[in-house]
Amino acid sequence: MFGMGFTEILIIGVIAILFLGPDKLPETMVEIAKMFKNVKRTISSAKDSIESELHVSEMKAEMMSYKNELTSSTESLSRLTSMDDLQSEIDDIKKDVSIDVDDIKIKEDSLEPKEEVVTFKKKKKKAKKTDEEVEDTDV
Repeated sequence: MFGMGFTEILIIGVIAILFLGPDKLPETMVEIAKMFKNVKRTISSAKDSIESELHVSEMKAEMMSYKNELTSSTESLSRLTSMDDLQSEIDDIKKDVSIDVDDIKIKEDSLEPKEEVVTFKKKKKKAKKTDEEVEDTDV
């Protein structure tokens, strides 16, 4: 009680018995107990009125919500900035890009026109079929 040990309380009790005497000591102890009870009640009511005026409970709830939001944001930020995660994401993106580039090369190869040789040489004329050859093929 109030940071006092058993021996200190015993010494105070002995001194009180010597000064007050055995007749007044019980009445004085009751009065002291009532005084402590009133002081405790007064402090409690003052604390309650201050909390109600300052809306301490609402502020505590709001602070806890901010704390939870900050904690979750910090966790998500630490997950995003983790080097292992970033490296794995970069590797995944590189794989996706290389696959897409390979697909594009294959498509480009199929769309490329075949090279035509441009020359200024005269083409040979096909020989006209004679009447006999035409009759042989009709039969």
